[in-house]
Amino acid sequence: MTNQILEDAIALRRHLHQHPELSCEEKETSHTLKEKLRSDCQPDELIEFDQYGIAAIFKGKEPGKTIMIRGDFDALPIQETNDFEYKSTKDGISHKCGHDGHASILYALARTLSDKPVEKGDVILLFQPAEENGEGAKGVINDPKFEDIKPDHVVALHNLPGYPTNTIVWKEGTFTAAANSIIIKLHGKTSHAAEPEKGINPALAMAEMTKAFLDRNVPDLKDPKFKIATPIYTTMGDFSYGVSAGYGELHFTLRAWQNEIIQDFENECERIAREIGEKHGLKVTIEWTQSFFANKNNGEVISAVKKAADDLGLKSIERETPFKWGEDFGIFTEKFPGAMFGIGSGENWPALHNPDYDFPDEIIETATNVFYQVISNLQH
Repeated sequence: MTNQILEDAIALRRHLHQHPELSCEEKETSHTLKEKLRSDCQPDELIEFDQYGIAAIFKGKEPGKTIMIRGDFDALPIQETNDFEYKSTKDGISHKCGHDGHASILYALARTLSDKPVEKGDVILLFQPAEENGEGAKGVINDPKFEDIKPDHVVALHNLPGYPTNTIVWKEGTFTAAANSIIIKLHGKTSHAAEPEKGINPALAMAEMTKAFLDRNVPDLKDPKFKIATPIYTTMGDFSYGVSAGYGELHFTLRAWQNEIIQDFENECERIAREIGEKHGLKVTIEWTQSFFANKNNGEVISAVKKAADDLGLKSIERETPFKWGEDFGIFTEKFPGAMFGIGSGENWPALHNPDYDFPDEIIETATNVFYQVISNLQH
């Protein structure tokens, strides 16, 4: 990578950091990326998906595989506490997961592919919105314009605070957990607080549901049947001490290493909620939100990642267990052979989603080089 490409990628990253946008609201971010791709990178084709996604396509000189590299670009509803020159200009919104960096890595890769075209096959660089709420990958993959892409392999990365800078972190099999969030609404009947027997209060049902869900947790990270339900939010009644509550709401997030296990867990939790609600005379309605498939690393693709690290003389670390957080790239690895890997942001770096986190610019060049080498490795 030339010094100019790196300087431009860092400048873009800091611009995106300064002007963050939440999931499904990334209109200006998408516009900025499209203009930079058109003016600086000259892709053979530029596809604009609904809801702000972009695919820049670079075609090789000879037929070969189609490799898709994905980077996200949405921000989070977190107030930034940093005070550097390019800090967020928007109150309560900031890039605290490094998606500004992920998008800038893809921009640097686009510049590199423009300067050094691949010999074989096609490369698709997918700039994806709305990763944080799970809507981005789903929106892209369901967009009719995606049907013509048909990648042979898909690859993505995530920056990882807590690991040495520029270290490649990999794992065979599941890399990140499947996750889904359940919202349980319990409709009873209010009554005078002195006469609760004349109403239907959801409190006991809510307590029973919570205990039943948590009793089914398998928290051992090394157990392939790992699954956990985490209480997220609860509400019941009003600040009216003469009224026995007639409505309650419970929110849980479910996680598991395997898509099949979380599907069974989802069904079990729905059944439990309805059975307990019925026992207490409550009407139960259930909604699901922010669903993430597990990222399942294909053997061939993760081998190409490991080889790329070796080829570039980088240190690599194999994780023993998957990460517990969800990542919507899993919808792509569910449908196409692919892999997600990590790159160390620094052992003492602020954690993801912390208010003082900032993506480290020094990993942009390494990540770009790894992606370029992975593309080459997968073509052989």
